[in-house]
Amino acid sequence: MRLFLHELRAELLLYTRSRELAFFTFLLPILFLIILGYAYGDEEIEGHLGADYLVSGMIGYGVASTAFAGLAIVLVYRREEGILKRLRATPLPAVTYIAAVLGTTLIAFLVGAICIVALSMTLLDGHFPKSPVSLVAALLLGGAAFAGIGVGVTTFLHRAEGASAAINAIYIPLSFLSGAFCSQANFPTFLTVAADVFPLKYFIDLVAAISLDGDQIWERPLDVAVIAAWGIAGTALALRRFRWVPGEG
Repeated sequence: MRLFLHELRAELLLYTRSRELAFFTFLLPILFLIILGYAYGDEEIEGHLGADYLVSGMIGYGVASTAFAGLAIVLVYRREEGILKRLRATPLPAVTYIAAVLGTTLIAFLVGAICIVALSMTLLDGHFPKSPVSLVAALLLGGAAFAGIGVGVTTFLHRAEGASAAINAIYIPLSFLSGAFCSQANFPTFLTVAADVFPLKYFIDLVAAISLDGDQIWERPLDVAVIAAWGIAGTALALRRFRWVPGEG
């Protein structure tokens, strides 16, 4: 535990010192909330105040950008630069290192989600989530699941140079399709069907049902099951194929 806490502090320090990583994974969802909130935060969207509706979407975008994209890009970069290989040659256990990296990602996401809710309430006259305990459980589930997916995706990325572009090409369009920035009500059927395949839509729906309608997390078994299934699949893939050494060529 002592070694884990030491490594966790080190990873948190690295995260805060990386301005690009902190901006794109932590600050960008908050920036989008403020911009979109002032644009249509006073409007009614699907029966809810726009500011409240946006919170769920920006938390969804936050889990995709932090737990999925940010984590995957960092791990690919460290692997291809030989950092992970050198770490394996140290006394630091692999499990401790991975746990510290995942813990840093989860902390960054949770703090970002808290900031999104707080800013919605203070700047946009949003409301406090109706089921806060279930919301915390949903955030932990989503953060863990998308982190597992992010680690799994690294097994398909073989060069640090293209990792960022490949990851962005996945999660940014998916965020739009899943309703992170706007309602899916006017989307054509084929787009909503495509979004239904992936877990981000279910995570956003879960957060919205909990924070806006007051549902408890156990009252949304389909959302929980889809998110958990994707997380387990990503983790299983990572356990089987994750590499510590740079790829050849």
